[in-house]
Amino acid sequence: MKKLILSIMTVASITAGANAQTKWTVDPSHSNVKFTITHLMVSDVDGNFKVFDGDVNAKDDTFQDALINFSVDVATVNTESEDRDKHLRSDDFFNADKFPKMTFKSTSFKKVSGNNYKLTGNLTIRDVTKLVTFDVTFGGIIKDPWGNTKAGFKGSSSIKRTDYKLSWNKNLDAGGVVLSDEVKININVELKKN
Repeated sequence: MKKLILSIMTVASITAGANAQTKWTVDPSHSNVKFTITHLMVSDVDGNFKVFDGDVNAKDDTFQDALINFSVDVATVNTESEDRDKHLRSDDFFNADKFPKMTFKSTSFKKVSGNNYKLTGNLTIRDVTKLVTFDVTFGGIIKDPWGNTKAGFKGSSSIKRTDYKLSWNKNLDAGGVVLSDEVKININVELKKN
């Protein structure tokens, strides 16, 4: 009986070790969340969000199959124009009072080649959730001068804003519209190992 209990405990210990996850958290002072949209059909306007957070649970330092959660405080949208930012916070776009967070929850994180990965997950804006895929470059892992282990990633994707009820627009007299439907997203993330 003692041998059986010992065997079960050994198997449980090995299984727990195999399933162990390392948690990493976003270092916001060395990360950013940016977006770009075409204005008047001829130029681009850039913006970013000032407040965001996230965590990554990975079984090893390759980050293969890591579980990723990320959230953005949409009221912190910043395009260097207070009037425009106020409009973006309104119901024409984010409706930040009713839907304060934009969230992303991964469904897969797969290595494609070298340091290139595909990150797929559910992006929720307002009350709409859709599957989005990011092209991700893994910058590597390093220890900073204070002994913290850090990892870096760059990710890019694009979405159709009208899919998420960010639908405000106006037609131009010369043809076309004020804002493009496509929004490009670029995220640079530095993670700290916990």
